[in-house]
Amino acid sequence: MIDARERSEVEFGQYQSQIQADLQQELGLLEQIQFIQPEQQLFILDQITILSRAGSVQRLAGCELVMEAVPEVKPVKQGVFAWLDQFISSRCIVASTTSTFLVTDIAHMISHPERVLNAHWLNPAYLIPLVELSRSEQTSERVVAQLKSFLQLIGKVPVVCHAKAGYIVPRIQALAMNEAARMVEEGVASAEDIDIAIRTGFGLRFSVLGLLEFIDWGGGDILYYASQYLQKELGERYRTPEIIAENMRQQRNGLREKQGFYNYQQVDIAAYKQQVLQTFSDRIAVNQLKPPFNILALRNT
Repeated sequence: MIDARERSEVEFGQYQSQIQADLQQELGLLEQIQFIQPEQQLFILDQITILSRAGSVQRLAGCELVMEAVPEVKPVKQGVFAWLDQFISSRCIVASTTSTFLVTDIAHMISHPERVLNAHWLNPAYLIPLVELSRSEQTSERVVAQLKSFLQLIGKVPVVCHAKAGYIVPRIQALAMNEAARMVEEGVASAEDIDIAIRTGFGLRFSVLGLLEFIDWGGGDILYYASQYLQKELGERYRTPEIIAENMRQQRNGLREKQGFYNYQQVDIAAYKQQVLQTFSDRIAVNQLKPPFNILALRNT
């Protein structure tokens, strides 16, 4: 871990102590929830070295991967990338964890833009498996493959997207969060009930099926007609994209036609449905949402 800010020796010592205390606190929480064991906490802390800007130069020359996580201020990033560029080798991958800058905005800050991409971690980053990799047209396929391989090695789940605002998850979740806030504003439901609905319905469903997979599961035509109604009642933000209408015209509505966003021609539909429902059942049980009563007993009531 490199402190990229210029500090006096005393200031760096204080900063180093604060970082170590923060790491111990976070790892202590992970131990309390039994995500890691006590000996693992010590091992993890032993792997982390905190270096000053001046003290990191020799280490940088041998790095194969640098993750940039400085504040989301363009001049700050420009300064750090210009400094890094003096010391890293031409084989070093540079991955920015930025949430607000496209990779196309920062790739030119390094002498080898083909080795630059964004790696967007979702908070809490030490728990959420997903890492969104955003590449530019200049980013080398080999670099993408190498970073994917490394992330998989440490237990992460990388996905790749092009340089568009919002990555994948932030773009989708911003719409959902704004709509939830709008419903509170309109008095549709309480904040508590909206969040209960998300945790026990929306969130549970989409922990099993992806959004596009669920469109295929229910039928693209169902989404189309539901959206037509919502658009009429609630506004243009509910208009369906052209791809949904085109899939309907081409009879690619999902499981029924064995073609939708996914191709099900070679899929055993019955086995697939059973597997999905089994996963739902398991998640419901883990979340302690399974009905406590015996359904057969209802016959006698």
